[in-house]
Amino acid sequence: MDGPARLRAEGLDASPWSNGPGDRYGAHEHGYDKVIVVERGSIVFGLPADGGSVALDAGDRLELPAGTRHDAVVGPSGVTCLEVHLPAGHLTAVARRPAGEW
Repeated sequence: MDGPARLRAEGLDASPWSNGPGDRYGAHEHGYDKVIVVERGSIVFGLPADGGSVALDAGDRLELPAGTRHDAVVGPSGVTCLEVHLPAGHLTAVARRPAGEW
């Protein structure tokens, strides 16, 4: 089952977005929980609060609770992602779920 079908099976309605190689997002946060699934390419999300980062490749999933400050750098081949917004409070911790494990 591909990413869109797996998200639909969870009752989640995803919207696609894409960025070119090396594109960057400055540090920011959202008032809603966010689920991101990489369809193609790669992206690294930085987590400034703890100095960590989360690298995602095709099939990987990232769960970001509301208020999680994050930035991002797109990989050398660009990235296409599916993104779901949920009301704040559905997710309790940042979680990376590797392809094939969610």
